[in-house]
Amino acid sequence: MSIVVQDFHKTYDRTVAVEGISFRVEAGEILGLVGPNGAGKTTTMRALAGILAPTRGRLLIDGHDIVRDPVAAKSALAYVPDDPNLFESLTVWEHLQFVASAYRVKDWTAKAESLLVQFELVPKRDALASELSRGMRQKVAICCGYLHDPRAILLDEPLTGLDPRGIRTMQDSIRRRAEAGAAVMVSSHLLSLVENLCTSVLVLHQGRMLLHGGLAELHRGVENGGRRETLEEMFFRLTEPLPPEGDPAPAHNALEV
Repeated sequence: MSIVVQDFHKTYDRTVAVEGISFRVEAGEILGLVGPNGAGKTTTMRALAGILAPTRGRLLIDGHDIVRDPVAAKSALAYVPDDPNLFESLTVWEHLQFVASAYRVKDWTAKAESLLVQFELVPKRDALASELSRGMRQKVAICCGYLHDPRAILLDEPLTGLDPRGIRTMQDSIRRRAEAGAAVMVSSHLLSLVENLCTSVLVLHQGRMLLHGGLAELHRGVENGGRRETLEEMFFRLTEPLPPEGDPAPAHNALEV
């Protein structure tokens, strides 16, 4: 059970979105994908999900090539974008019913009920998607993604719109899925989330991979002034050049994706 990216390139006419990146996410691993706007994170996620065709390279989901064997690859995959599109005229329960039918999930009702409890959606069971808040829609999309027990999970900004309880529930669910053997990728501009949740990190910048490795390993290998460098410090050191001598350093508060 793994996600494998081999020499992935993606270009749009003359614009290079991603240039020759290679990495893998093993079962039980949670990879944090970070980078500035336009770094190629969403492009990589969408290509792995089979939405975008790679210009060059191979993308494997649980051993299946997403281009050559898309049905097998997608059956092992869950992809939740940063702004999930739900069916506005379906209820929360009908979304789960639809996904169960599409993925041929047996005995799905017990799983669906458990997910509704876990994500505090029981009161919204019969609500239409059009009636849901942004955070509730995110929870529904995650429940739909988890229903068929995917072996590879791609989450693009999974905490968007969630309240503090929803954030904790989401993080706990990601950890449990990884502990159960799923390979997980999380794209986020919240570096503190990545540092707290993920077991490894991949930094993209202008379509190129700047850094990839286990977080514990990276922290052991990189120190700044005799102390451990935070992921935020590491990120800005890698993605932004030092200002000319005498110029004030730019202020950094949060990473923008």
